Amino acid sequence: MEKFKLHFKRISKHPFFGFVLFGLALSLIPIFNNFLPVSFVDSAAKTLIYFIVALGFALLIGYGGLASLGTSSFIAIGTFAIYTVMDLLNMPFALAILIGVIVALMVGVIFGFVSLRIEGMYLAIVTLGLSEIMIELFKNFDKFTGGVSGTTFSSFRLLGQSLSTNQTFFIIIIAVVIAMILTYNLINSPTGRALLAAKNSDSAARAMGISVIKYRLIAFMVSTVYAVIGGMFYMAYIKFSMGSTWGLAVSLNILAAVVVGGSKSIWGVFIGTFIIFGLDLMVFQQIPFLSQGAFANFSFVISGVLIIVVVMYYPSGLIGLFKKMTFKLKNKLAKKSKGERKS
Repeated sequence: MEKFKLHFKRISKHPFFGFVLFGLALSLIPIFNNFLPVSFVDSAAKTLIYFIVALGFALLIGYGGLASLGTSSFIAIGTFAIYTVMDLLNMPFALAILIGVIVALMVGVIFGFVSLRIEGMYLAIVTLGLSEIMIELFKNFDKFTGGVSGTTFSSFRLLGQSLSTNQTFFIIIIAVVIAMILTYNLINSPTGRALLAAKNSDSAARAMGISVIKYRLIAFMVSTVYAVIGGMFYMAYIKFSMGSTWGLAVSLNILAAVVVGGSKSIWGVFIGTFIIFGLDLMVFQQIPFLSQGAFANFSFVISGVLIIVVVMYYPSGLIGLFKKMTFKLKNKLAKKSKGERKS
């Protein structure tokens, strides 16, 4: 028994333990499906999909220091890639993922090369322009597939079997846990440290022998891969995509989620994603007063206020505020405990 406790204690301290436990907790949502409204489960699935995308964007802006407003177009690439490969060409999901990753890497390289010449606000504007061009192409793709106002996906198949909504939800949870583990490994690897060094100072990074060009390209490619895979799971679960859906608002919300939660923390990104997307989908849109009429875009007001407050007072995001409060509480308890011992 004592050995088991020591073994469990050692495992529980591993950083991956929290990610796996998080995945197990999420897997309870479909199990209690009978007690939850369908809209809640769908909202949870969408939030997790946007979380995958936000993790990639956090690597780009939090560690690469590169601002991009083209994230929504990358998600759109994923939705139409899986439709083309699985519905039109009748190929398996594994091949769809492979083709999607290859396309994402190519697009990431294009956007990455753009970032080599311009930075900051100008980079955001250029990526927005490229994104708008791609979205117009996707609108024409909707017409090509015969969709009057979008593209409909027939069914999500894995190993030749069509998966139900709940089964697809479990696959999304597995993808989320894998994305969290990969992100953790990446930010703690030499690549993550090199990205952070290049973000803090280009000249200092070059002096240390770091190729700024190489790592900027890597940042864009990784971010694009995450977004494309997120788009694939969106199409697999929602089974519908429309070119006009993936406009500037989605990119701005992804940016808001990362900034509000904390761009250098995986858990911070999840908190931000839940606040920006989860609350809107699970709460605000379920209240008629806030989902219709003059208050239909109430969530955008909350997002805007949060961004202003966080940028002005908590630049490390809400996760930074949480860590600061935890540190103060521990110090207070330690001082109290020390005082009791003296007395």
